[in-house]
Amino acid sequence: MLNRTPNRIRRLREPRPRRKARALPSLELAARPRPWVRALALTGVVLVGAWLGLLIVGNVRVPVGPMNTTMTLRPSLTGGTKINVAPLGALSLDSHIAPVRLDVNVDQLDPVRSQALVDHPERIAGLQDEIARDVEHGTVDLAVRSCVAVVAGATALGLAVYRRPRRALAAGGLALTLLTASGATAYATWNPESVLEPRFSGLLSSAPSLVGNARSIVTEFDVYQRELARLVTNVTKLYDVTSTLPAYQPDPTTIRVLHVSDIHLNPASWKIIASLVAEYKVNVIVDTGDTMDHGTAAENGFLDPIADLGVPYVWVRGNHDSRVTQRYLGRMKNVHVLDDGKAESVAGLRFAGIGDPQFTPDRSNRLSDDAEQSAGDRLASALRDQRTAGTPVDVAMIHEPAAARETDGEVPLVLAGHLHHEGDEIMKHGTRLRMEGSTGGSGLRAVEHKYPAPIEASILYFDRDTRRLQAWDAIKLGGLGLTTAEVSRHLPEENQPGATPSPTGPTPSSSASPSTSSSTSSSASSSVSP
Repeated sequence: MLNRTPNRIRRLREPRPRRKARALPSLELAARPRPWVRALALTGVVLVGAWLGLLIVGNVRVPVGPMNTTMTLRPSLTGGTKINVAPLGALSLDSHIAPVRLDVNVDQLDPVRSQALVDHPERIAGLQDEIARDVEHGTVDLAVRSCVAVVAGATALGLAVYRRPRRALAAGGLALTLLTASGATAYATWNPESVLEPRFSGLLSSAPSLVGNARSIVTEFDVYQRELARLVTNVTKLYDVTSTLPAYQPDPTTIRVLHVSDIHLNPASWKIIASLVAEYKVNVIVDTGDTMDHGTAAENGFLDPIADLGVPYVWVRGNHDSRVTQRYLGRMKNVHVLDDGKAESVAGLRFAGIGDPQFTPDRSNRLSDDAEQSAGDRLASALRDQRTAGTPVDVAMIHEPAAARETDGEVPLVLAGHLHHEGDEIMKHGTRLRMEGSTGGSGLRAVEHKYPAPIEASILYFDRDTRRLQAWDAIKLGGLGLTTAEVSRHLPEENQPGATPSPTGPTPSSSASPSTSSSTSSSASSSVSP
């Protein structure tokens, strides 16, 4: 027994063999999300939360002059400013490039403040300064409220998603950083002259008052706040139609020309043209052809409404107009048919034009580039003869843009059509080429596509003394059955604020007698092939 004891002690000291561990079922740990996925998710939470915050509390109600307005910041891919004037329409301004847009909703006219202006007309002189101060105070309040809104929205959504205060605070801080960066970008890209070229969408009859007068915009608007003030002032005039506030008046020093083209036998065009003549106080209408569709004598009755438009009508032949059409128009009172370089002075401007050398009403014959170039050469020669005779032409007219290019350097402005879309360019030798679209919405071709072809228009403003083009409004009307319009203001480079006026193109007429009344011009354009 004694011999066994050491052995037993020895066994106790020796480590026991480990039992073989049972095989446990394999457990797969969830893969931790990658850092960029977490960052992307946090950014999404921040953007959604900031948007919700702006949507719920990110707006301020601001009295601007006699109007009650609401200012709001909205996420946007293009930035800019939108001024909503219900029910008249909206003005869009390319005021800045940033991921936020400034929305200004003109809610209503305050009757008390409005009546005060009526009772004290002398206050209208200082109305712009008052509105500028109101807009400045409203902008500061909007900035503060927007910061609070985006931080609160992003923080609240971050807390709801992550349930961690630290993550929620990070979301709020990131939202504030993004808003600050957006504000810095907007400040760096701020364009105070954007209101010189606004885009209007809404009722066509509201466009003249809301967009404003070409001359006053060029000479009086120098900073964004004052420009916005003038727009709100114009809105006030539109709302309070029964008051003694001064109504919109065309600038008496401006000649306005209504350019139409490619009517293509659409009877609705005459009503549109008559409306534009009335709304914009047109002096003269110019038509660059394709008024008809087949040029037959049976179609001539379609032209009779021209006599009732009440203003001179200057016309050149298009490739859908026949000599029969031309002779019929030539016998109508107050219609000036231009062909073979003939020049006439109408409404204070001197026009010259030539008809399209080809007649292809069924589009079965291919148009000859040589024929168009030859017509353009003949027109250019006639323009040179007019200048030599001391009666230089202000505006040349021809249907085909390819032919119009031959007049480069011989006239300040040449008008064309044919392509059924609006366009503008300065050619090599300084002549401006303005292409007008289809005032008839391409006629019966308007229904060839899924949506009706639109009708576009251009209102050309000329300086009475220099006969130079000062500005133009591009108008786009809805297709068949639509009643809204978009109007965008455009200025030649020499009329931009701070520009030095210089004759970049041929010298306009200086001998033509000035017009006795102001006018507006307009035309239409379509995307359908000619």
